[in-house]
Formats: sequence, structure tokens, C-alpha cells
Amino acid sequence: MKTNGLLKNSRPQNGVLLASLFLLFLFTMNSRAADVDALLTRMTLEEKIGMLHGRADPDPALGLNGAGYVQGVPRLNIPPLRLADGPAGIRTRLPATALPAPIALAASFDADLAFRYGASIGREGLARHQNVLLSPMVNIVRVPQAGRNFETLGEDPHLAAVMVGAEIKGIQEQGLMATVKHFIANNQEDNRFAVDTTIDERTLREIYLPGFEAAVKAGVAAVMCAYNSINATFACENDALLNTVLRQEYGFKGFVMTDWWAVHSLNALTQGLNLEMPGYEIPAYSQPVYFQEPLLQAVRSGAIAESAVDQALRPILVQMERFGLLDAALPEPQMDEQAHAAVALESAIKGAVLLKNRDRALPLREEQLDKLLVLGPTASHTLVGGGGSSRVLPLRRDSSLDELRRLGGGEGLHYLPGVELDGQAIPARFLSWAGESGLLRYQGRSPADSTTAPRRDAQLVFTGEQALSGAEAWTWTGQLQVPASGSYELKIQTRGGSGRLYLDDEMLAFSDEGVLSQASLIPTRDGLRNDGASRELVAGRSYQLRVEARAQNPDAKLEIRLSWLTPEQKKAGLEQVQAQAQTASAVVVFAYVEGTEGGDRRSLALPGYQDELIETVTASARGPVIVVLNVGAPVTMPWADAADAILQMWYPGQEGGKATAALLLGHENPSGKLPVTFPHSEQDLPTPATIQYPGVGNRQQYSEGLFVGYRWYDEMHIEPLFPFGHGLSYSRFEYSDLDVESSPDQGLRVSFTLRNDSERAGVETPQLYLTQTGSQTLVLVPQKLVGFVKVPLAAGETRRLTLEVAPRAFQWWNPAHSAWETVPGPGILTIGASSRELRLSAVLDPAP
Repeated sequence: MKTNGLLKNSRPQNGVLLASLFLLFLFTMNSRAADVDALLTRMTLEEKIGMLHGRADPDPALGLNGAGYVQGVPRLNIPPLRLADGPAGIRTRLPATALPAPIALAASFDADLAFRYGASIGREGLARHQNVLLSPMVNIVRVPQAGRNFETLGEDPHLAAVMVGAEIKGIQEQGLMATVKHFIANNQEDNRFAVDTTIDERTLREIYLPGFEAAVKAGVAAVMCAYNSINATFACENDALLNTVLRQEYGFKGFVMTDWWAVHSLNALTQGLNLEMPGYEIPAYSQPVYFQEPLLQAVRSGAIAESAVDQALRPILVQMERFGLLDAALPEPQMDEQAHAAVALESAIKGAVLLKNRDRALPLREEQLDKLLVLGPTASHTLVGGGGSSRVLPLRRDSSLDELRRLGGGEGLHYLPGVELDGQAIPARFLSWAGESGLLRYQGRSPADSTTAPRRDAQLVFTGEQALSGAEAWTWTGQLQVPASGSYELKIQTRGGSGRLYLDDEMLAFSDEGVLSQASLIPTRDGLRNDGASRELVAGRSYQLRVEARAQNPDAKLEIRLSWLTPEQKKAGLEQVQAQAQTASAVVVFAYVEGTEGGDRRSLALPGYQDELIETVTASARGPVIVVLNVGAPVTMPWADAADAILQMWYPGQEGGKATAALLLGHENPSGKLPVTFPHSEQDLPTPATIQYPGVGNRQQYSEGLFVGYRWYDEMHIEPLFPFGHGLSYSRFEYSDLDVESSPDQGLRVSFTLRNDSERAGVETPQLYLTQTGSQTLVLVPQKLVGFVKVPLAAGETRRLTLEVAPRAFQWWNPAHSAWETVPGPGILTIGASSRELRLSAVLDPAP
């Protein structure tokens, strides 16, 4: 049964009530359809087509620079639609509550929290005058290198399905439409616009579709189709997936919109697409627009029937009516900053995963705080979220360093960056010019302005009162000579515009203000955007440098600085860390990876010299070494054995400093579980062949099939660094007395006893896995998650718990019959603290 606005939190207890609610739902939907059909008869063709594509918002102040705008029809009282990015908060030009990254939400294994997480976004979306949220994202983590893994809900389809359904209900019960994305098999950023995915139907059904099916069951208003093709057909004009699977099989009643510029022809109109976005020509992009003038001409010529336009528009209007947008003005909710900050804090705490805790290194003891050494840039500047369209301007930002000091560190706590991100302005003595090079040239707003005489500036430092102004663009050219051979990191740092750094005509770095900027999310200490790259440079050789800069707008001041980190500076920094670690009572090292939309990671290693920093600390520290990870996806950890404790905080949102400090000091007890597998090395990954990832040319094959994530490691008998579902606690839990019985709906009811065998209250997440062994010919995974529950227990408390397993868990998709069928033969149910720490088991003979 679908959920709609009249059925909030409905929980039918018997057949009569269920039937009554279903009839009410059908009556409501039919009434809405009738109202919409009457409205369609009054609309002109131009008005209809005008609602099938986006356009520039005519009222930017009201639109708050949201992601998209669809015009309404004022004469018929049809309002426009404003669309805002998510999924970790509302992204507009105004600040909003920056929640932890969705991967942290998935790590909570807490559906009730997912509902409240969604509800806070829903309420703030309406308060920011938005109607449609472009999230949640439910693409499975197939490759850990993918740039947007932090926006997803993990590698397991059952976990993703449970969490996305709850989040969507939370969003939409506030009155904001949710959009589940990206439909489908959009599992990487590299070549995402052109790659064609070859995937078998069973894998698609069992791994990649369950999250979308759950979203539809939760009543999601919209679906965003992906850039890529699936088996040679573009996702946004894939009739088999959009019409047959999504609408006919799943019963989807909402509308399908493109990802931005993801439509390729007018055929999409009859293949399941409703809305083209952004839907208008933007000078920076050369993509054609189809659902505008070309569609109008096609209908007028008879090539496309107007009824096809009506069919495409109807679901949009139905959803607008469902959410009250066609009625009188709705009350406008206010931002509840305090309540939503509490959700952000709770999400950061419950999503944190304690990966390792040798000899109870955590929580830190009070006496350790007097001589505590804290290292790492994200200790002082919280990495609130990842980059790209999900980046939220936070209402506030705390820091772990400040919180540790506030909660007891005081004067005894010592902080060092450890990894130097700012570098130093390159001294003039290493920069030179010959002839006309080495000059700062101005490019004005007109050819006449560009005749301004160039000036010599041997050092490129224009910050503060020395900021550049009076022109739109500048170019600086010169030569660089280094004092000693070695690895140098060259950096371009900007504010108020963009800067490109070229070394011997190779673009080395690009610092800009754009949504998809690849520059660091961590600013310099004086607040500049920072981008850089490392190169091996040789003493005695002259390197050509060129910097091209542009102001954000013609009247803006542009700050720009050319900096570097030399081998000598890096060595001196590590020596300082080593000396401090030798006298510290404990060392907390913050390490990070900046995931972002628009590109995948080149390596699973920590960027820069962070691994070297941690290895230096573990080799020299006299006290325990605790590593705090601010990463949105798996990383390799060559220092894992040497570290005493590892705390995974993901991207923890605006309250991440409070959450991190509370967990380190033991004010909170960690309870998160990994929603992704952490491998020992990149050689262990499920996609070893280039044709699997990133693909060859524009083709890739999902030839690993069902063996995604932990299924691969189980099948290949590879020991992961940290397995799916893993997560420690400051408490200890015991499992006992497993019992399995059939439930009335012909699934299973699994009961067991859980005890907190410690002197501290804590939260455990028992996980139920199914192994099916009866078929000799059918490909089966070694085990799969079929249930979980989040359980708080007081010290010494014992509880009897029950999990229900639906019949679908015992089925496989038979492509030959286009149907779900029960796997024959016996099975084994196991329950435990992770996919590799299973405590109890029961044999099912035969499986239900």
C-alpha cells in the first residue's frame, strides 16, 4: 500500500482496517486524477510543455539559488515548482542545518532516526521556499573509489531499502516532495555522462533495484533518472525500466525527471520521462534542450500526439495536488534550528563507528587530557560534508579541537596541523621573468579596458588590502626554480573568484567557487579556497608558471596567492610532530578524504602524506594513538595494526565537533556499524578488471554480478580490513537462545536474547544473515543481510527480541519466468554483531 498525505503513520492491525485504508487511498488518488484531468483540458499546449522542462528562476531572491525551477500557469493558479539539492540538508544560497553525510546515517542502522533526519530536511526545505528535494540517493556502493559514495546508503540492498523508505516518509510528511536517485546503475562519477553499463537482469533486480522499489512503496513523489545507459539504452529513455518496472510493476504514480542534461532525444517523452532539467540553454554548457521548442514543433507537426504531452504532465500535476500546491496558500514552516541541530548531533553520534579499540584506548581518561596532542586539519576545521551538489552552507560549524578544550582539555591540550595545507607564499627569489613574462596583465570588461599597462609582480600574493580589483581577469607568467630536488606541492589559493595554475602548460590546480569545484573543502587559515598538486621538481631547472585569474563578478575583489609546500617544510613539520608525540600522554590524529561529485578517487590511500604522518606518530608516541577518520568511503590503512584505536566519524555535519569529542571522552557510547566493507588493499576489490571499473571506452560490465560488497569477500574467502556490519562499543553484548518459527504471512519470525554484559549502558545492532545452500545449479551468495534491529540496553539488562523475515528474502529473480521464485532446499540463519562476527545459527530445512 502506498503512503499518502492522508495516511501518515498508518499501521493497519487487521484485514478490515487494511481494506478500508486501501479503498480510501484509491478514492483519494482517483479524485486527484479527476481534478487534474479537468485542469489539463483548460491548459494550452504551450502551457503544458512549459511545465515539462525547467528554466531560470525569474525570482532568484525567492528561489534562493536552488537547483531548478519549473514554471507554473498563473491564470489557472498553478504555482511554479522550485527544486533544491540534498541529501544532507537543503542547499541554497542561505544556510541550513548541515546533517551528517547519508553514509553516516546508513551506519546508524536506525530507521527511526532516518525518519527524523528526513523530517528535518523536509521542514527546512519548505521554510526555504522549495517544493521538491533532489534526494535521497540510493545507488549501491559498488566501487569504493566512486566520488559520491558518501551520499549513498551503503553497499547492501536490504539496508538501503529500509533506510530510504523511512527517510522518504520523514521528508514527505512535512509537505516536501522527495526524489529518489539516480535510476539506475549510476555507481561511479568517472565518465558518468557516457558510460554504458552491461548488467544482467537478476543482478539488477536483487542488488540495484530494491532501494528504488522501497522508495516507491514509501510513496516517493519523484524519481531522477541517471546519465548512464543500461544495456545500450539511456536511463532517461528506458521504457523497460521506467514504464514496465517502475510504473507497472512497482506502481509508481509520481514523475520522472532527468539528472541535469541527461536527456538525449524527444523519444524520452514516450519512454517514461516527464521532466527535463535544467530545461534551458546555459552558455557554459552546449547541451541541447528537447522538451521545449523541439517538442512544441513535433506536436504541431503531428510527429508526437498532444495526448503524449498530457500523459507526461499528468503525474506532475497529480503530485502537486497531492502535496497541496494546487490549493490555497499553505502555511509556511519556520526553521527550527535547535531541534534540527539536535537531529544532526544524534545522527553524528549514532553513525560513528568504532573500528578498533586495543586495550581500551578509548575513551580517553581525564588525566590524559593535560598532555593530549591533537593533529590534523579536520580537528580544527570540521569537514562537515562532501563536495558537489550535496554541499550545504551550514548554519554553524563547531570543531573537535574546540570541543575537546571545552570539555576538559584546557591549556594542556596541544594542537598541530600535522599535514600542512596552506603552505607558504613562494618567495620572490625563486620566481623570475625574462622579456615580457613575469608580468601581471589585466583583461578588462571591454577591449579598451584591456590596454591597461601590465606591471611586474615577481611574487603572486594579492590578499587582504592588496586584493585585485578594477578588471575581470588577470594573467601572471613567470619562471620557477627550486632550491633542492624533491616533491613539491604547488597551490593556488583564491577568494572572490577563480584561479588556474599551469606548470609547463599543464593545468596543475583550479581553485573556484563552483558547485562542482575540485578545490579543497578545507580553506586556508585566512579563509581562501585552496587547490594544489604535487610534482617532482629538479634543482637547476627552470619551470614555466602561468596563473590565470578571474573575479567572481565584475565588481568583486579577487584575493589570490601562489603557495608551495617544499620537502624541507614537510620534513620540519614531521619532525615537530615526532618530538611532540614523544612527550604526549596520548595522540589523536584526524585524517580525511574529500569526496565530491564530478570525479572518482584515484586511490584508496589517504591523500597527501597523511599515511606517513600517522606512521610517524605510531612509531614515536609513548602513549596510545587514536585515529579519527573523516572519510565518506573505505580507505586503506597501512598503519591499522600500529594504531591503538580507530574511530570512523564520516562527514559528521555541523555538530560533528561535539559528537567527536563526546565519543572520544566517553560522554557518548559508539554504536554505529559499517554499511560498507573496508578492504586491506585495492587488489582485494570486487572489480579487478578495467572493463568492470572504470570501463573501457564508454563500456563497462557488471560481471561481478551478485557479488557486490561483503558478498564478494565472503565468496572469494578474502579477509577484509573491517567487514560489513562491524562496529565496536564501550559495552559488551552477549547473544543466546535463538528460536525460529513461521509467521502468519509465511515468512519467518526469529527470536533471540541479547544481554548487555557490562557496567555501562550501550546500544547494539544485531544483524540477521541468510545462507541458502540447497541448489546445485543456481548461483547463490554465501550470505546476505535480511534483518537488523537497533537495541539500547542498560548495564546488565537482558531483552528478548524478535525479527521478522519477509518471504522475498528467500527468493531469487528468475529472468526466464520474469518472476520471483523461492530458492529450493535448506538454508541457514545466523545472527551476530557483524557479517564476520556471527554468534548464533539455525538450520532451515526446508527454507520457507
